[in-house]
Amino acid sequence: MGTEMGLSPTEEPVIERLQGPGERLFVVANRWLIIVMMAVMVAMVFANVVSRYVWNYSYIWAEELSQYIMVWITFLGAGLALREGRHVAVELLQDRLPTKVKRWTRRLVVLFIIVFLLVLVVVGLQFSLFAMEQETPVMTIPLGYPYLAVPLGALILLAHIGFVYRDFVAGRREEPESLESNIEEGVI
Repeated sequence: MGTEMGLSPTEEPVIERLQGPGERLFVVANRWLIIVMMAVMVAMVFANVVSRYVWNYSYIWAEELSQYIMVWITFLGAGLALREGRHVAVELLQDRLPTKVKRWTRRLVVLFIIVFLLVLVVVGLQFSLFAMEQETPVMTIPLGYPYLAVPLGALILLAHIGFVYRDFVAGRREEPESLESNIEEGVI
């Protein structure tokens, strides 16, 4: 197993290798959105736990909202995971191919991913619009809003693919550092 389309798992080198201010802004905004969502989720769950055990009162909406935020974080973070080589991939066959064939294989892989994500955007939007007529059980907001994470996450993933496509096809990428080397260097 290896990485399919990654550059590096370390944050600073990835930011330094970004090709333009648009890409840099996109990645930073994507990261900060996820950081804020995680902070909100952690604060909400912590406050609910404290409230439950100290005052014997639970915010019934906190669990539902934290689940929806976690789904949003997952879909919005998929592009960053792809960029940093965090998705699982099997590259045994690809690594044994001649360079020219390897590049065509990578183009084909990217084409399949793009087609899948475009289908995910269209079907996800249709499903979200369909679900707008229903309400969530506790918060009673339209159910389509939590479901929008799927098509929007797919669009963001498509943008990340657009930014790393050339480096991926050309084979210009670094493998993520192993857990063992991070432990030895004191990073973890």
